[in-house]
Formats: sequence, structure tokens, C-alpha cells
Amino acid sequence: MSEQSTSSQSPGHPPRVVIVGAGIAGVQTAVALREQGWRGAITLLGDEPHQPYDRPPLSKAVLLGKADGSAFDVDFAALDIELHLDRRVTALVPDAHRVETVRGPVSYDYAVIATGAAPITLPGSEGLPGVHLLRTLDDAERLRPVLAAQHEIVVVGAGWIGAEFATAAREAGCAVTVVEAADRPLAGALPAEVAAHMAGWYADAGAELRTGARVAAVTAGLVTLEDGATLPADAVVVGIGARPATAWLAGSGVEVSSEDGSVLADDRLRTSVPDVYAVGDCASFPSARYGSRLLIHHWDNALQGPRTVAENIARGEAEGMVYDPVPYFWSEQFGRFVQYAGHHGDADELVWRGDPAQAAWSVIWLRGGRLVALLAVGRPRDLAQGRKLIERGVTLDRDRAANAAVPLKAAVQ
Repeated sequence: MSEQSTSSQSPGHPPRVVIVGAGIAGVQTAVALREQGWRGAITLLGDEPHQPYDRPPLSKAVLLGKADGSAFDVDFAALDIELHLDRRVTALVPDAHRVETVRGPVSYDYAVIATGAAPITLPGSEGLPGVHLLRTLDDAERLRPVLAAQHEIVVVGAGWIGAEFATAAREAGCAVTVVEAADRPLAGALPAEVAAHMAGWYADAGAELRTGARVAAVTAGLVTLEDGATLPADAVVVGIGARPATAWLAGSGVEVSSEDGSVLADDRLRTSVPDVYAVGDCASFPSARYGSRLLIHHWDNALQGPRTVAENIARGEAEGMVYDPVPYFWSEQFGRFVQYAGHHGDADELVWRGDPAQAAWSVIWLRGGRLVALLAVGRPRDLAQGRKLIERGVTLDRDRAANAAVPLKAAVQ
């Protein structure tokens, strides 16, 4: 997608990589550049005042007061990475090889867009006291005393983040009601026949799950549903999804999806303008493995993608890498460890491994007999073996694969 580089480098001007976004994707890109031998300058721009931190602990240890933060264990000074905090980027000017920030412009030879995704707000709830999102360290710090006070909480959205927050809130002793507009939890992530078995997890943990429930209004201490039902709420936590944080790229020439707002990167994570890459939650990429464009809002993608970007910048694209991972994520909810690998969108068969009424079970998805995705609940060995088998593109014996007592690797034809 990218045209040939138009950046200008001189002997007295070491080439500079400017990374926009200091979450895991941005930080890992900076670290990976040094690991790949990049000797030029690296500037990392973060829009928060905090030292860069990891997000998964926010819905667990930080929220429950078991940790004060989750800062990355990275010595930026020792790596000669120039870190600027609380410096929001407002625009990208590719023709001038410059990013505009609230504190003035920064020139680049290569730029990396790693701005992540912003949570979707509940219409009409913005700015209301007692209504919370959970994405940043500040969000978690605001919610920590709410959980400690064992308040009545309404969670809007039964996706991954809603379930994880509800888990933490119940652990803290809060009364929790989760409302979900769809007819099941995880409706956007898993097919009905799988997600239906997860609905009972809420009641088992002492939380109430209301499906087919749309919020009509949020007022002080109360959530009103479209059917007229009212729910008392000392706090409301909104977890209805996230959208790539790419609005600041308007007018830059960087091609962005009109459907989901993601930067349309190519298979080397290059954008449509020269010398600019995109990685993590803000970028989608074409997957030859799955024959479709993927947008992955999960931690592992933000960890793996930076290695591709760093190698393509440091070693040059002639020797660079194509990015086509097997997507992976995990979630801890209601005492269960849930893991997923692959992409089941093009699967033509679903096979159960074990009884979903029990504590541990798995589901695999096949296409033409080839393993393309796997969901494991309390079966980490299935996940570990399945992920490798997906990478290899192997065909499984369906009957053996359906026998939970048979290791997945032993079901390869």
C-alpha cells in the first residue's frame, strides 16, 4: 500500500520514529525497534499523564485494590526512548512528515499509529455523575471506592469487559445487575449455541443478567429500561464496545474504514501513506490465513503486531515481515479461565469437546475439516495444542476431535 519513502535524512540528522500512543502496542513497538537494532531516535507520545501501563489488570487487581497500578517494566531512558506524557496528538501531516500535538509539532522519518480504541459511550449518559467507563487507570481508580463501598451496580453490556467487571464487583461484595440488549451474553463474539451456556455463569456468581434489555434512560441512582422496568444503581458501568481512536487522522490521507473506523493497514501493517504504520486496536489488516480483513481488540494482537512493524522499519521492507497471526485472547470471569484462538467467521462446522454444563469444556470450529478456531473453558491444554494446529493449518479427524479424552494433537489426520 505504501509508496516509496519521501522522508529526508542527512548525516547530521539521525532518522526518527515517532510512535503515537503509549499503550502496549506503542511501548512494544519502541522496545522491539531497539531489539531489532534500530539506532535512530525513537519518540513515544502518550496522551495520559501516567507512566505507560498495561490494561488487563485494570479490570482485576487494580479495580479490587490489590495493586496500585500496572506500569510497564521498561527503562525508557536506558533504551534511549524519548517519552512524552500528557501530550495528545491532534493531526498527522504526511507531506511534511510531521505530527501535530497540543505542545507543538514533532517531525518524523517513520510514524507508527498506535492510538488504540476508545470505549463507546451510552447515549445520553455522558457526563452524568455515577456513570463510568473502564479503559484507563483513572477510570479504575474512580471505580475502586465504588466497589469497596459494596454499592448496587448496573453494568450495561454483557461482553468481555462487562463480564470481567461484574466478576470483580461480585468479588467485592456488590449487588450486580447486567443488562444486555441482545438475547445472550457475548452476542457479538460467539454464536448463540455457545454463548447460551455462559448465561448461567452470572446467576452462579450471584449476579443478575437481563438479556433483551435496552436502556431508555439513566438518571441519578436509577436506570430505566425500554420496557419500563427500573433498576436502582449507585453506579452504572458501561461496557458496550470500543471503536478505533482514529478521528484525529481526518484529512491526513490515511485510509480509514467507513464501517469500523480502523486504519486500513496492509499485510505488513503499512498505511496508505508513505512511512506510516499502524498497529494494535486501531488497525485492521488482511489475513491470508482467513481470507478476510481482521480488526482485533485484544492484548495479544497489540503485543505481536509491534514486532512486525519494528522489523519492517529497522530492516527495511525488502527483508521485512508479513503479519498474519492466529488471533488469541483470554478472559477471567466468574471463576473460569476462558481462552480463544483463531477466527471462526468462515467455519462450516462446530464440534464440542466436553459438556458445557460442566466446569471445563471446549469448542472447535472446522472449515473443510481444517481447524480454524477454538474456545477453551478451563482446558488450557486444548488451547495450547489447538493454537499450534491452527498455525499449521492441519485437518482433524472429526470423531477423534469430538472426544474430550483424546488430546487435540492426536486427532490430526
